[in-house]
Amino acid sequence: MGESRDELRQFVVTPLQTNCYAYVSAGECLVVDPGGSGAQVAERLSDVRVTCVAATHGHGDHVGGVAALVRATGAPFAIHAADAELARHAGEMSEVGRSYDENAPEPDRTLAEGDVIAVGTATFTVMETPGHTPGGVVLVGGGSAEGVAFVGDTLFPGSHGRTDLAGGDEGTIMASLARMAAEIDPATTLLCGHGPATTMERELRANPFLPRSL
Repeated sequence: MGESRDELRQFVVTPLQTNCYAYVSAGECLVVDPGGSGAQVAERLSDVRVTCVAATHGHGDHVGGVAALVRATGAPFAIHAADAELARHAGEMSEVGRSYDENAPEPDRTLAEGDVIAVGTATFTVMETPGHTPGGVVLVGGGSAEGVAFVGDTLFPGSHGRTDLAGGDEGTIMASLARMAAEIDPATTLLCGHGPATTMERELRANPFLPRSL
């Protein structure tokens, strides 16, 4: 986040310990992946104006809290069109026998390659990264958010997201990982959907699923 006064807040939600992130810049806030506890997240963000709620993909543990958060804040909901239908069933029993708070609402904005989400002095550019789900995206920071990327469940330290659920595809996620390795600056902090953050440099050195370039 460079020399800016931007702030990153993190809330761990759902039994799967999903990372819900709030990026705050100039009094505005982008919330990424509110998988549950949407009303509680809204309370924790009462000091800022939530201007967008975005999902990196449509699995219930990443969108189950969207409806409550949107009701509480009036913010628009954004997700890739290919995952909107998946998100609509977040509150229903999934193929792995789990359900989450609520079905996500219809998106106010559908995300596509190259779209930009602006928040304060920060921008986040959409990179399509299918494979974990058909509509998975990475949000790559620019402006005062340069050096940060929300990667959802596409990449984890030393690994990648599962591809054995409906819509997942191993070959597709490998192509997405190769693209991330080629296009995301090595110094970028990668904020994952579960567990700790990492950096692209670290993953280029140690992640066996990424092409070696360092």
